[in-house]
Amino acid sequence: MGDRRKGQVVRGGWQKALASGCWESAQARSHARLSHERLLVLSGLLVVSQALSGCAVGPDFKPQPPPATTKYLSGPAEDRVPGHPMVHDAEIPPQWWELFRSPALNRIVEDGLAHNSDLAAAEAAVRVAQANALAQRGALFPSIAGGFDATRQRVAVDLSSPLESGANIFDLHTGQVTVSYIADVWGGTRRMVESADAQAEMRAFQREGVYLTLASNIALAAIEEGRLRGQIAATHRVLGLQSEVLRLLKQQQEQGQIALTDVAAQETAVSQTRLLLPPLEKQLAQQRHLLTFLTGRLSSDAPGETFSLGSFRMPRRLPLSLPADLVRQRPDIRAAEANLHSTNAMIGVAIANRLPQITLTGNVGAAAARFADLATPGAGLWMIAGSAAQTIFDAGALANKQVAAEEEAKESLAQYRSTVLAAFQNVADVLRALQAGTRAISAATDAERSASESMSLVRKQVDQGQISVPLLLAAQQAYLQTSLAHLDAEASQLANTVALFQALGGGWWNRDDHRT
Repeated sequence: MGDRRKGQVVRGGWQKALASGCWESAQARSHARLSHERLLVLSGLLVVSQALSGCAVGPDFKPQPPPATTKYLSGPAEDRVPGHPMVHDAEIPPQWWELFRSPALNRIVEDGLAHNSDLAAAEAAVRVAQANALAQRGALFPSIAGGFDATRQRVAVDLSSPLESGANIFDLHTGQVTVSYIADVWGGTRRMVESADAQAEMRAFQREGVYLTLASNIALAAIEEGRLRGQIAATHRVLGLQSEVLRLLKQQQEQGQIALTDVAAQETAVSQTRLLLPPLEKQLAQQRHLLTFLTGRLSSDAPGETFSLGSFRMPRRLPLSLPADLVRQRPDIRAAEANLHSTNAMIGVAIANRLPQITLTGNVGAAAARFADLATPGAGLWMIAGSAAQTIFDAGALANKQVAAEEEAKESLAQYRSTVLAAFQNVADVLRALQAGTRAISAATDAERSASESMSLVRKQVDQGQISVPLLLAAQQAYLQTSLAHLDAEASQLANTVALFQALGGGWWNRDDHRT
């Protein structure tokens, strides 16, 4: 009988030791009764924790209303581009680059979206923010931990042994489950969750911005490659005409029909035209390197697609979103709005931190001198505790943190408004560029045609020996400049169209895989 009781807590000294460690031992209860009480402890703690979750302090977030305007440009009926039908309130396709009807462009954009490192980094940033938001939600629930301790102790001979046997060396085995909960009475934790969710949303829209920028940059790089190839071809074409004229002039000079100075002037013109080629070829090589980078390749692994301006066609119709819809479509505006939401929620967190903090703790377990006795009814123990803490003096630290949170929300609001204004300016700039581009193409076409006709007339005069060197040089220079200007105008109009799709948000909301 004495040996059986050695493993049980039987003396006041051991009870005092347990009490000093914030434990109360259950004595002389049945095993079923003990299990029932343990369940009541855990259940009661959960019920109390939910009851203490009150309303959330701080301002609730309200989205900003869209600007009260129905157009992007000033003046009556100015939101249109001559020669290009504008469809107001039209849906923007998510693969808007396909409207340029270039299979090579479609392939290289899809390749870039699949392999670009910046887009992969943006995707990872979204997953990080989402994981952090889920982690923050864990603070809404009690924390449960299990532990087991096994010790061998020796008490001083002059002190009484906690065992009835009087032994001053004994073992102690303790197993317990601890439940702790910081009651979200003021909603500070819920505001933290709200802020984390808004941060995840902001990262998602930033990813959409990277997606849109990448597709636009690839399209612009392909168009620029086409422009450079066209200018190199035009320069070679003019160089060929000048070389042919130089050959005729040399023949005429040998026959004594013209002076050597006329030949020298033409040679200078040929050399000046040839000087244009190295910079154009360098720019073309750099443009190829840019396309290689955007598609996630090393510079030595250039893509197989090549582009000329003839590779692209202007879209048959151009979409134009309503101003009220622009603030819901632009990724940068949506990201700024999500950031405003996040900083607004942090005001509630700062307010909640200034109010009393309530913590609940509960333990259920067993302690015995022998491991085998842990399951006996007399070994059970449990504890429920609650605490409330209120900061009395902190030299204004918490108050200033609340002020900082409020000012940060004001900063985010100003940044949001600035982003909206910049977006409307962006669309207006693109519309004006498209309008000017239409006029530029028309003027460049007429100028190139006139210069070509002038060059043909001068060439006939050269063939007939009726040559005015200043007129010849002027005609050649005009033909070269107008040819290059025509290519610039066509490329600029294509680039402006890309910029329009980018300025309107790129149609991400119509994509099947968007996650915002």
